[in-house]
Order: sequence, then structure tokens, then C-alpha cells
Amino acid sequence: MADINHVVLVGRLTRDAELKYTNSGMAVCKFAVAVNRRKKDGDAWVEEANFFDVVLWGKSGEAINQYLTKGKQVGVEGELRQDRWEQEGQNRSKVEIFASNVQLLGGPSGAGGGGNYNGGGSAERSSPAPRRTETPRPSGKANDAPVSDDFNDDIPF
Repeated sequence: MADINHVVLVGRLTRDAELKYTNSGMAVCKFAVAVNRRKKDGDAWVEEANFFDVVLWGKSGEAINQYLTKGKQVGVEGELRQDRWEQEGQNRSKVEIFASNVQLLGGPSGAGGGGNYNGGGSAERSSPAPRRTETPRPSGKANDAPVSDDFNDDIPF
């Protein structure tokens, strides 16, 4: 069986995103997301914040950087990666989420939103689902309900 490394979370930015460039000119957008979790403390439920560092590479990071401001709600999809290094003789490590998809969900008070930026290098705006078109069935009866035209007649059952 293959290993699975897939993360999906929704949270709010703890600070404005930082956009930097590597020596080769590749854009790197870094930001942190706080995700609240409810847990029981005695008889009361309390919220506990968990903080995650997120990295978004390339044109996607450039496109969305200006919208990633403190307090903005976002959805993040990606994978976990562990960075290891040595500092002053001590082994150190840090786990980050390497994003493949970031969605803007709302502002600090839940207003606004709507952008979808995937880590494949393209930025796209999400659009609402197409509306179903209803057409009345010509049967001569006044109480017949409308029939939807957007299904395939070649259903095998």
C-alpha cells in the first residue's frame, strides 16, 4: 500500500503573507494559519488554537499574496514536509504545509472571498455552479411538475 500525505484545513491567517524570491527567480509565498479546535475542559467546552506554517510556490503564490492578510479565512490543501537542519550543534526540524491549493473564504468578519489558487501555477476564480434549466412537460395537465433537461438519457438501469 502506498503512503498518503494529504492535508486539508480551514483557518485564519495569523499575519500578512510574505512573498520572496529564490536566487533562480522562483516566487515563494509563506504564511501561517490558525485553526481552532474545541475540547472539553471540565464541564465547559473551550477553543484551542493550532498554528500551521504554509508555503505556496510559483505564480500561484505571486497571484494570491496580496489577498493573504491577517485575519483572512482561507482553505488550504497540500502535503506535509519536514525541513531538517543543524544549528549550534543541535539537530532541528520544522514541519510545513506545502500548499497545492489555497482558497480565499472570507475576510476577518467572514465577508468577501471567492478566489481559488492552485499550486500548479495557475490562478483561477471560482464560479458558481451552473443553474439547472427546468422546462415544462407538454402533457396537457395543469399540475405537472417541470422536468429537468440536464441529464443523460443513456442511463443503463
